[in-house]
Amino acid sequence: MVSRSEHARLVGLVFVGGALGTALRAGLENAFAPPTGWPWATFGINLVGSFVLGLLLERLVRGGPDEGRRRAVRLGCGTGILGGFTTYSTFVLEVERLATDGESAVAVAYPLVSVVLGLALAVAGMALAGRRPGPPASTTTDSTTDPTTRPTANGSADERTVA
Repeated sequence: MVSRSEHARLVGLVFVGGALGTALRAGLENAFAPPTGWPWATFGINLVGSFVLGLLLERLVRGGPDEGRRRAVRLGCGTGILGGFTTYSTFVLEVERLATDGESAVAVAYPLVSVVLGLALAVAGMALAGRRPGPPASTTTDSTTDPTTRPTANGSADERTVA
């Protein structure tokens, strides 16, 4: 169970991260958004976000339980920054704009390509994170086989020393 103060801190991390991610996305969209045709800015933003989120979450899972610093990083960076950076609402509005502007082929291709490549890049991010040293996400380890734990004075496994 998380204390009220810890909960407030985590909510604050999501809020600040979301504001940063949203500001970054807005800046990129304003700098690179074409007036018509394929919405390259949102397309690139969502694909980069998918890759980074896959990488981040896989690395965090491999680091141990979702608590302490790992939880703060997941919420601040994953939910906050990347949640604000990527955008489903703009994506849907762009598909609607393409359809109403008579760009039917792009209105069909854009969401299909976005979803397929987004999933592929999330998996690629996870695979890249999986190549780094650390226990696989689905296994349990003990202090005798896991180099990221250290024994305590009584010989039991202490918390992980790396995240």
